[in-house]
Amino acid sequence: MRLEMGNGVSHSLVLSGATPADQGMYVCTARLWTREQGAWNRIQEKTMEMGEVTVTPTASSLSVQVQDDSTLSTGETLLLTCSVSAEASVDLEVAWLMNGTRVLACLSRDGVLTNASDAVDVRRLGKWDFQLKVHGVELSDAGLYACKASAWVQRDGGRWYRAAEKISDPVGVHVIKQNPDYAVVLSSSVNAKFSGDPTELECKVTNVSNLRSGRLGVSWLYRDVQPGDVPVSTHTIASLDEHGNLVPGKTYKSRMEAGLITVTRTEPSVFKLRLLRTTDADAGEYTCAVTAWVASRHGNWKKVAEHVTPALKVSFANKRPVLSVAARRLREASAAGSTFEMSCQAHIQNLPPGTAFSILVLSEEAVGSPSCKLASLGPEMVLQLEEDRDLMLVKTGKREFQFRIPAVQVTDRGFYWCEMKAWTKQPGEDWVEMAKGVSNKVQIDFIHKGPTFDVSISSDTASVFPWETVKMECDVSVSGTSPTTDYVAYEMKWFLSRLRGSNSPSLLASMDRWGVVHKAPRNDSSDCSLERLGPRKFALNVHSTQDSDAGDYYCTTRPWIRSIVTGVWSKAPEVSSQRVFLNVKFALWDSMKLPLLYGICASVTVGVVSLVLGLVCAHCCCKTTTPTPRSRNKLMELEMD
Repeated sequence: MRLEMGNGVSHSLVLSGATPADQGMYVCTARLWTREQGAWNRIQEKTMEMGEVTVTPTASSLSVQVQDDSTLSTGETLLLTCSVSAEASVDLEVAWLMNGTRVLACLSRDGVLTNASDAVDVRRLGKWDFQLKVHGVELSDAGLYACKASAWVQRDGGRWYRAAEKISDPVGVHVIKQNPDYAVVLSSSVNAKFSGDPTELECKVTNVSNLRSGRLGVSWLYRDVQPGDVPVSTHTIASLDEHGNLVPGKTYKSRMEAGLITVTRTEPSVFKLRLLRTTDADAGEYTCAVTAWVASRHGNWKKVAEHVTPALKVSFANKRPVLSVAARRLREASAAGSTFEMSCQAHIQNLPPGTAFSILVLSEEAVGSPSCKLASLGPEMVLQLEEDRDLMLVKTGKREFQFRIPAVQVTDRGFYWCEMKAWTKQPGEDWVEMAKGVSNKVQIDFIHKGPTFDVSISSDTASVFPWETVKMECDVSVSGTSPTTDYVAYEMKWFLSRLRGSNSPSLLASMDRWGVVHKAPRNDSSDCSLERLGPRKFALNVHSTQDSDAGDYYCTTRPWIRSIVTGVWSKAPEVSSQRVFLNVKFALWDSMKLPLLYGICASVTVGVVSLVLGLVCAHCCCKTTTPTPRSRNKLMELEMD
């Protein structure tokens, strides 16, 4: 409120920002003053009613209205408009309420949006219209919505105050759940004819509706086919999630990392599974599970539908390939040094042209004993010998191989058989196994009429002190017809088992039949040496023994006998000796005498040095003071006395 001075005769009263308290009758009083002898005197006064002022409250003119009820499906966008009207010029603040109490969003008079989530937005369409926008409505968004408008007025001093506030009548919002609908068809686009051929399955999604901005994911499942009612488990091959990330199954992870299984999405609604090399284990039933995902208002994805196709059986178009192997003896070994020959021939069924074969020759000493690999030929006919000896394995026909041992030894007696495999190879790819067969066993059995060997071990002492040397002798004895020295040689090995009765001894040293010594690496300060004391007597010396040298010692020998007729060397079975135990004593006095001697010498030396140092310090640093005799003068002053 202010008073404006006119031309000296007329005056004006200006009232800004009128409030209901300002209404009423306004009266103007005028006074006339004169100045006489330096003092003012009122000479006239008049009062007049100027008129009555009526102020209409803002709340009376303020109206708020929201459009009619709305019905939506899940995932759609909700739009509500709030229309505000007022006679006065005011600034508006709008808040949207749900079910009367929950504040969804608030737009201040300065245009600042507060209390709004990522899915809720409020914008101003004009001076008096405001719009609420809710993205991707859910079932929980159904309810009563209202608009609360507040009118703000600014006073002359710049201070704002809320002049009026009004809430509109609520409108109902109904949300209907409507999931995506679609159909899935699973078919086989590429069928494998033989083992190793590719297989491709196609999963196609059709008649898609109500997906809107959603996404599709897929999971490929496998189930083995068992006869009868045997229950089987279902394995997940791989999945494409809602983000398009490939998640391999635990069982098929290694094959997918190697590129043998691929899962692709060729079109937005077409998924493919490809087995680069189909094996017998891949035959079974396959299903495709397609899931629909929609985005929630919180930014994550929610699965709303899933369709699983009927199982599709995958098998080879042709019959399963069969490979059988027959082994027969070509030359029989009748004695040590003779030649053994064996033939292995494959018989096939349902194998494609151009199939390659590989062979592996194995042996065992007796039925049920551990088998040993001797020689092999791969599909590219690369020979690989498992043992360092003169063996021969060649291909003599389209599906026939021949194995030969030129000079059979006594240790070669046993059973021999072949393991053959059929392989196929596509251009630019690796070999793929199609079939496998194992032959019958052929035996090498001849009577050995040679000498029998045995070995014994002895030690010069059973207990030693550390840093002493112990000597152990191994004596080979021969029973039967003893060959001459030029026709027999021995391989010697010495072993140590630190735990009594242990079956895992460590090799200390060995001497081959040519007299070459090989020593195993040692971490201790002790050492060992070998020497030959006679034609059949050998010795092991352990120098500077330590605690770690205690344990069971034994030696083994393998005799080599030279044939008088052919001059070929053959090895006899390996023979082991009994075990002898070596104890390394702990010498307490020997380990303590040197430290005690050093301690005594050090103590005496320190005592003598301390004594000499004390005498020197007493002689040089301390002086003797002679006392002054007292005067015998009787006439002495009292103060001095």
